[in-house]
Amino acid sequence: ISSSFTMSKSCLVFLVEGFEEIETITPIDILRRAGVEVTVAALGADLAVKGRSNIVVSADTTVDAVAGKDFDCVLCPGGPGTKALREDPRVIAAVKKNGEAGKINAAICAAPTVLKEAGLLDGKKFTAHFSVAEMLPDLSKEEVVVDGNIITSRGAGTSVQFGLAIASALVGAEKAQEVSKAIMYVV
Repeated sequence: ISSSFTMSKSCLVFLVEGFEEIETITPIDILRRAGVEVTVAALGADLAVKGRSNIVVSADTTVDAVAGKDFDCVLCPGGPGTKALREDPRVIAAVKKNGEAGKINAAICAAPTVLKEAGLLDGKKFTAHFSVAEMLPDLSKEEVVVDGNIITSRGAGTSVQFGLAIASALVGAEKAQEVSKAIMYVV
């Protein structure tokens, strides 16, 4: 018996007070356009979470509600809230679980420090925002770095490239190119 049914890829995005709006919403939008099932999970009990620029975004669920669930990608956005991500054992457990399963972990701006905290950057090439260079002295100057199952990016200005790199890794370069063309992002 053959089936044409294919499971869509999934991505968990953490939402924490002080998240960087562009680095969060841009990849979510790109991934959803690419057909990825994105779950936005608030660290706290309140689904309405305020970003660094005072834009309130509504999460789909909470981190506690998705604990133990499998995702093809875990995405950590940057911003002042990154410290809370790095210090949350549920976040560290989720990225470690994905890393151990060979699944994708994506982080932008200061959030690669979360991957470092989880022990996932050893021997990997990565990039991040210049503000965390002391914590991540080996960071690349590239805008987006893909090294195996780790995808990192520099900041708000590289969010479209970051989202497209994640889409390409999850659903293929062709689909990522379709999205790129549809949003008129020309490389």
